[in-house]
Amino acid sequence: MIIAFVNACAPQKGGTRLARIIAVLALSGVLVACSAVRAVYSQAPELAYWYLDSYVDFNGAQSLQVKSGLNQVQAWHRQTQLPAYIEVLQTLQQRLQSNVSAAESCEIYTDVRGKLMAVSGQMEPTAAAIASTISASQLQQMETRFAKSNAEYREDFIDGTAQEKRSKRLKKAVKRVEMLYGDLQEEQLAVIAQSIDRSRFNPVLALGEWQRRQQDVLKTVRSVSENLPTAASPTTPEKTRQAMRALIERSAESPDPGYRSYLKALTEQTCQNFAEFHNKTTPAQRKKAVENLKSYEQDFRALNGTASRVNARLND
Repeated sequence: MIIAFVNACAPQKGGTRLARIIAVLALSGVLVACSAVRAVYSQAPELAYWYLDSYVDFNGAQSLQVKSGLNQVQAWHRQTQLPAYIEVLQTLQQRLQSNVSAAESCEIYTDVRGKLMAVSGQMEPTAAAIASTISASQLQQMETRFAKSNAEYREDFIDGTAQEKRSKRLKKAVKRVEMLYGDLQEEQLAVIAQSIDRSRFNPVLALGEWQRRQQDVLKTVRSVSENLPTAASPTTPEKTRQAMRALIERSAESPDPGYRSYLKALTEQTCQNFAEFHNKTTPAQRKKAVENLKSYEQDFRALNGTASRVNARLND
């Protein structure tokens, strides 16, 4: 589960999701990528399990523990976090009906990032329990999977000519925005192209941070799994959880001050880019965006209603 958290903050196809897109698009981008929010949300524990298993190759006992942990996280999330997401969507619907400033965009980004970070704390117990049982062959599986992910990233963002990389980024950015606003005009396409041309995004630097996190994961898990408790060295479950907690914190905020400065500048620039783009959208496009966000709100309300009914039955 730690891998999933680290991977969510890593430079993947489309760039670092939480660093390259302000909260408006970070939230809506996750949602619009799914054709059926309710169905995908319901299947989230199973989908997350298969994703994690591709990195670790769990054994039977680990599989049961991970699946149980994921189901518990989803139950917590459905009951406690969906109301907050509904509030964010309502705020977005209000904000996107008029012009927005870069400061407003970053305010929403900070709010959503905090909500996403809250999920990591719920992952901690299961992550700690699994980390202590990871074998040498599973660590090798993780290294192999990390290497494959890095190769895919290089292919998408580092290899090729400058024009090829620019074209690929532009195509993905336009697709992402159109999923929220609908068809774009030439002037708006030019705004997106200009934002890419002046972007501070540094794929080599981003990959370097991603690799640091990967090595941090491997080092931490290896330390936990190889140093099992003995009479002379009574490693406790609490110490393991502390190690996992520290790993999450280092993944959320890099210990490298240079990378932190880069990420701060990149985030501020992205907030500004979004504000510039949104302020050039038409009333019809803003209406389309609000309608999409309203649809997601209704999906979350339905999911939250399901949680309320389940809780009511349990309390009867």
